[in-house]
Amino acid sequence: MTVNDAVVKRIATLLKEKNMSQYRLEQESGIQHGSMQCIMNGRNKTVTLSTIIMLAKGFGMSLTEFLDDKIFAIENFDIE
Repeated sequence: MTVNDAVVKRIATLLKEKNMSQYRLEQESGIQHGSMQCIMNGRNKTVTLSTIIMLAKGFGMSLTEFLDDKIFAIENFDIE
């Protein structure tokens, strides 16, 4: 799995847990709709740390809280 895949899965999980729409996340995080669509559809292959920080802010959590999930365990990633 790539980091981008993990971020997409984490977003989907949090949207469901928080009963939040993607539109609301876009509004809360400041990420434009087109950019969010690229992330969620896998067209964006380089999700940056600043984007992850914006996502965490949109969910009302710290970066550490966003990344504190088993999906981000080192053994889950295909690192070349």
